[in-house]
Amino acid sequence: MSELDANYAAAGFHAALDPGTRPALLLVDMVRAYLEPESPLYAAVESTLAPAAAVLAAARAAGIPVVYTQVRYAEDGRDGGIFFRKVPALAVFAGDHDLGRIAPEVAPEPGDTIVVKQYASAFFGTSLSSTLTALRIDTVIVMGYSTSGCVRASAVDALQFGFIPLVVRDAVGDRHPDPHHANLFDLAAKYADVWQSHRVVDYLSTLPKE
Repeated sequence: MSELDANYAAAGFHAALDPGTRPALLLVDMVRAYLEPESPLYAAVESTLAPAAAVLAAARAAGIPVVYTQVRYAEDGRDGGIFFRKVPALAVFAGDHDLGRIAPEVAPEPGDTIVVKQYASAFFGTSLSSTLTALRIDTVIVMGYSTSGCVRASAVDALQFGFIPLVVRDAVGDRHPDPHHANLFDLAAKYADVWQSHRVVDYLSTLPKE
């Protein structure tokens, strides 16, 4: 055990939450802006697509709700407020830009929910919490981009709204390994369970059928 792991273990962090029996899958901003090299937000996260697609297929087989988020701003970015000023690269999401479209490897299907947001968390300023509550969801499986930004914010808010967050380790990504690994460590220590995709697929296969 590393000194860091020992420090956190001694303080009682890293307790398991254990997902429930009524999960929903949340794909956070799995859009072309993070996958196309010409984009200012390109994060070289193509390796996450296969694990994400496997979890998505398992979710569809299990019949659980699937929710996507996309970022979209007015042409002048006024609805992005200070966030839009802080990160000028968010201008790729102004209007109906191709870079804001969901990656075809994890494309939505009829009946999926698509949440349009302007800030980091999938819950902030959206109806997501109400939708999940109405569906009696107890667990939110989180995949997407970026680990240190919208994934983290969405997982933390899931916890704060009373849902068990389950982050799929190999189906989230960031533009650099350091913030990616640091935020996964912190999420696992304080806010979420963090599992590899194969374990999430196994979990989904054991869900009771309604």
